[in-house]
Amino acid sequence: MQLNRESALTRAVALASRGRRAILGITGAPAAGKSTYAEQLAAELVADGYQVTLVPMDGYHLAQASLEQFGLAAVKGAPQTFDGYGFVALLKRLKESPDETIWAPRFDRSIEDSIAASIPVPPETTLVVTEGNYLLFDQVPWATGRALLDECWYIDLEDDLRHERLEARHRRFGRSPQEAHERTYGTDEANAKLIAATKPSADAIVTLT
Repeated sequence: MQLNRESALTRAVALASRGRRAILGITGAPAAGKSTYAEQLAAELVADGYQVTLVPMDGYHLAQASLEQFGLAAVKGAPQTFDGYGFVALLKRLKESPDETIWAPRFDRSIEDSIAASIPVPPETTLVVTEGNYLLFDQVPWATGRALLDECWYIDLEDDLRHERLEARHRRFGRSPQEAHERTYGTDEANAKLIAATKPSADAIVTLT
């Protein structure tokens, strides 16, 4: 199924109006626009009066100190650099304990680390929007998390534009032009290929441009 912004909003409204809590996943390759889109979608739904909370998967990045300790800093963003089991446990709580206020972590890009218990999900929330790289990954533990999502959408963006955005992001956060290029076409591209392989499993393909 192909969705544009308008049809995606209509579909999200339906999820938020079901009378029980739903979880919508949004995935895509690095710099495809999933984080920005998820923020915009959640804000638009809230502005229209729906009880929506955004809970990004990035809050489950392993701490930078741990990445360095275990030799994973160079591949930050790969599946093994996340606490996947912790993220799945959060999704399970969000799905099965809607009467509790549940606190989720968030990732602070300015310090390149996660901050625990930063995002409250109150009982009033009828739609949780979560976004991240591996929501459709078919390996444990990610596959368990996929079963907890009511829907998962894949954000599609042509590679040249995505690469351009990704290099610019790396430079914006302090990497040199050479470092940004190497990261974009190295670790990030390897991750992007893993993520692209999950595209056929999406409930919908969203085109933002």
